[in-house]
Amino acid sequence: MGAEAEVDAGTERPADRRVLPRRPFGRGVELLVLGFGGAALVARWGSPLSFDERVQLVRHAYERGIRYFDTAGNYLESQRILGVALQDVRREVFLVTKVETTDPAHVRPAVESSLRQLRTDYLDGVLIHGAPGLDRMTVSQVMKVHGELARLRDKGLLRTIGFSAHSHFDKALTLVESGGFDHCLLAYTSCLRRRAPVRSQRLASLREACIARAHRRGMGIAVMNVLARGVLGAFAQHIVPDFRSDRAQRLPGAAIRRALSDPRVAVLVIGMRFRYEIDQNVGAIVSGKPYGEDDRTLLADFWTRAVHHPLIARIYPH
Repeated sequence: MGAEAEVDAGTERPADRRVLPRRPFGRGVELLVLGFGGAALVARWGSPLSFDERVQLVRHAYERGIRYFDTAGNYLESQRILGVALQDVRREVFLVTKVETTDPAHVRPAVESSLRQLRTDYLDGVLIHGAPGLDRMTVSQVMKVHGELARLRDKGLLRTIGFSAHSHFDKALTLVESGGFDHCLLAYTSCLRRRAPVRSQRLASLREACIARAHRRGMGIAVMNVLARGVLGAFAQHIVPDFRSDRAQRLPGAAIRRALSDPRVAVLVIGMRFRYEIDQNVGAIVSGKPYGEDDRTLLADFWTRAVHHPLIARIYPH
């Protein structure tokens, strides 16, 4: 990792030129707190930009100070875009991908494919993907995949091993307790439907246990779905049409501050499809504003009105 980079001056307000803060990410590593989620680069999943425009989007994220970039083998063209965008600054970024295979024999080919697409000879981290992956395997099967990743780590193809989890926090907790993982990526907004409050409360409790025990073990903790897959961002007024525009624009910042109010969380991995989203999220962090009662009230008001929308049922089926 290179030295901390100032946020690109451009035409941004002076307050936005401050450096993104760092937090410990496991043992001996510190990372800037905002990460770029590579799923947002996939055309089939909603990106309206050309390939070259998406390359420039990633460069803009880098120029605004972002150094953690997350992708996966099944994120279609995402790895290729990141490879082109970051090849000349590879040593300055923390590059993470994921493997989805349940067959240990397929782990090395998957990692080698990622290395080619990302135009690098090593990966800073490889995660065993939560879905597909962790959701389809027993803990014993996961550890066999882990064993193959450990062999590749010994050969220098990757530096750290982690896993991601969207809702299988019972398995995730067992993996944390195994002591074999350097870091984890956990869904931070989930289980919002009121139809199954007991299930929701159980998963929330298991997720908290994962965070607590991972922290005690010195693991790096990254979180995803901070903006609820865009529900607290670009889609907010589609879901609650009468939610005032000025209040909707404040939702991403409130959600980001909520996640960062937990000092155990090191990195927020957020998918950003446009430059303004990158600028908005960076600005929310470097402003230095703490998570407060106005943020809590805003988020509670939005979710009270959004929770019955059919889209929420599809995104959060539990």
